[in-house]
Amino acid sequence: MHCLGIDYGTKRIGLSYGDELGVATPLPALTEADPAKRRAALLAVVKQRRITDLVIGLPLNMDDSHGPKAKEAEALAAQLRIELALPVHLIDERLTSYEAESTIPKSKRREVRASGIIDSRAATLILQDFLDLQFPQDPAGTDA
Repeated sequence: MHCLGIDYGTKRIGLSYGDELGVATPLPALTEADPAKRRAALLAVVKQRRITDLVIGLPLNMDDSHGPKAKEAEALAAQLRIELALPVHLIDERLTSYEAESTIPKSKRREVRASGIIDSRAATLILQDFLDLQFPQDPAGTDA
């Protein structure tokens, strides 16, 4: 299993990688200004890392409703599912960007946001949630 976590945005796409070890790690975000170039870069990462599963953050509203951003994520999932013939999993991403941003000092958030670091940290949180569901940890530590 080679999973790519995606925090989709119209300006940046945060990415993370995880496998059967069950640990998500951030990858460089896709920050190209041209949406076609961002998409081509995304497809290149999928190919280069031999991705078997895509995990896309679904930005639900706090009342569980699907707003415009959630519909964009669902449309992306449908497109990638057809285009790549890979399983695509949608994972609730509420507050992941906030959580990722909270680890950055306030004085540096503006410059860091443009770099895509926060987006990739959010993608890592999204993917880790998925991996935790796939590979639950034995709380007693007796699964070895």
